[in-house]
Amino acid sequence: MSIKHPIVAVTGSSGAGTSTVKNAMEQIFRRNQFNAAVVEGDSYHKFDRAEMRDRLRKADEKGKNLSHFGPEGNDFNELEKTFRSYGETGSALRRYYVHNEEEAVLHKAKPGTFTEWSPIPEGSDLLFYEGLHGGVVTQSSNVAQFVDLLIGVVPIVNLEWIQKIHRDTHVRGYSREAVTDTILRRMHDYVHYITPQFSLTDVNFQRVPMVDTSNPFISRDIPTLDESMVVIRFRDPKKSGVDFQYLLNMIDGSFMSRRNNIVVPGGKMGLAMELIMQPMIEELVLHGSNRVSVATTHDRFSKRVPAL
Repeated sequence: MSIKHPIVAVTGSSGAGTSTVKNAMEQIFRRNQFNAAVVEGDSYHKFDRAEMRDRLRKADEKGKNLSHFGPEGNDFNELEKTFRSYGETGSALRRYYVHNEEEAVLHKAKPGTFTEWSPIPEGSDLLFYEGLHGGVVTQSSNVAQFVDLLIGVVPIVNLEWIQKIHRDTHVRGYSREAVTDTILRRMHDYVHYITPQFSLTDVNFQRVPMVDTSNPFISRDIPTLDESMVVIRFRDPKKSGVDFQYLLNMIDGSFMSRRNNIVVPGGKMGLAMELIMQPMIEELVLHGSNRVSVATTHDRFSKRVPAL
């Protein structure tokens, strides 16, 4: 945590839709002319694409677990180091994972590889992380303790699987059977390293489809936003300073399901994100010394410890 150098992290598993929050954040940064240093979660994988495939094959032969969800496939200590350094100095080392040919041209590196580590330029207003492990806590690493605003993107698990199956089969060219095997292989790490983060998030956005998704492995299409509702949960409404009445007035069709939950139509998710997140980001960047009203106190972060 740092008054001068705040860190905002969006965390969610593969296919969860964290890019939706990223787009909303980019609008907020542009509107406020905030200079955000962006850090991508994939940059902290331990292995490039070719080496990961080799490691997966060897792990499978030995009956061992390996996935991008857990510590065997990621460097959580390096991510924690990045957050700590940025919070203290406003800079840290970062790199990029090159996903495709378009990014290869941008970064001048081969798809499936990493760029070299380089310093984040000084002068940024905040660090913005988007990936799998923005709030991860293990016995040896505590990334969450350095995050000033932690946001979760958590569609119900069947919808998450549908989105992943469609993305990996239609965009990445994998077979449906191969994607199903990946989901099963990742289950241990999903339970132990992904889902625990959502008990630590300041705000969760969970999309719930209003259509039948009981068998995600045979679904022919992804439920649309208009076929969904979004449950938004605030960890501590008083400290976050959320004005529920304002949100209810601004978002048609919204309602409160619990004292810390508001439900909005799926088509209003982007609007809800901007209405909720913009004042929080502004408070962090412009009034860091009064951060208690939006993010956390030291006592609260002391509770972000491993669940052993």
